[in-house]
Amino acid sequence: MPAQIEVSRIQEGAFRVTVVEGTTRSKHTVTLKDSDYARLSGGRIGAETLIAQSFEFLLEHEPKESILPRFDLLEIARYFPSFERDLKQRLGTR
Repeated sequence: MPAQIEVSRIQEGAFRVTVVEGTTRSKHTVTLKDSDYARLSGGRIGAETLIAQSFEFLLEHEPKESILPRFDLLEIARYFPSFERDLKQRLGTR
């Protein structure tokens, strides 16, 4: 069963992400700059969807327990250099 990813905006440019797998969950705070949102999404999807898709990418590469509790979305590319390319391909925003 795939993980359930819940994203909610907690303030401008900051989001709470909860990942639920079975009976366990992890919580994360993710920041996203407007300029990064525009570049990654092309304005075609909402910020919450962009972050949820980013977490799907992360969960394909590591368990939820390995995801940092607090980070800026673009930090993912530091650990996974293919992140931006893969995300744009996933979203069709190339």
